[in-house]
Amino acid sequence: MNTVTNVSECRQAITAARKSGKSIGFVPTMGGLHEGHASLIRRSRDAGDFVVVSIFVNPTQFGAGEDFSRYPRPIENDAALCRSSGCSLLFNPEVSEIYPPGDETRVRPGRLADGMCGPFRPGHFEGVCTVVARLFNIVQPDTAYFGQKDAQQAVIIRRMVADLRFPTRIEVCPIVREPDGLAMSTRNAYLSPEQRKQAASLYRGLRTGQELIQRGERNAGKVVFAIRAVLDDAGPSHIDYIAVVDPETLAEQDEISPPVMIALAVRLEGARLIDNLIVTK
Repeated sequence: MNTVTNVSECRQAITAARKSGKSIGFVPTMGGLHEGHASLIRRSRDAGDFVVVSIFVNPTQFGAGEDFSRYPRPIENDAALCRSSGCSLLFNPEVSEIYPPGDETRVRPGRLADGMCGPFRPGHFEGVCTVVARLFNIVQPDTAYFGQKDAQQAVIIRRMVADLRFPTRIEVCPIVREPDGLAMSTRNAYLSPEQRKQAASLYRGLRTGQELIQRGERNAGKVVFAIRAVLDDAGPSHIDYIAVVDPETLAEQDEISPPVMIALAVRLEGARLIDNLIVTK
């Protein structure tokens, strides 16, 4: 695995890989890597790609009072995971490489960013689209790999790629979970032991909603109520939202018509967790 920190070196390595006949697979990350990220790297490797992983904690997707300054940055551990998972090129730039002096341009998403996490993290998805667009222009991947845990992000990026005519295929890979169902996330490291036990209620709540729909419940309000009861029973938390949405348009469903996505965001003290499930019938 080669490691580079500037755009010119990154492009040179990728150009050499293309000349040798390799397709380019790309896994953009903010570091704090775990098995979920490793699964994306392995998916790209198994597809036969020259696998590029970026580690860049993107300042423009953090709002005031969010966790930019304390976001985990264990670069040595992250590099080791990238190497063992099959990464070919690790791109670990400084902020000035992605946002050079005098930078002004931003990529603004449309209505897909209006619901779910959008109202609770103003400007977040603009920051995501901006950094992903810049990374795509640097790496020029044939395929980019994202995790289903960040479902709204994946839908927004797929729309951005279509709208801006990026020649990149977006592949969304399954959520990787802990044995008790908690979706793997860098921010799980913020949880105390007691909060970690409580956090398993997110998946229990989603499964409760899934089971209701599979048994024939079509009233989204009743499904949301049942999920909220599971979360409330687990202990004190702040629920940003529980939503039943179309998995492609993210439009909220009042009368459920599968396939649908059940998605939620819950704040435990010091950590904001998201998760989702697709219900096909």
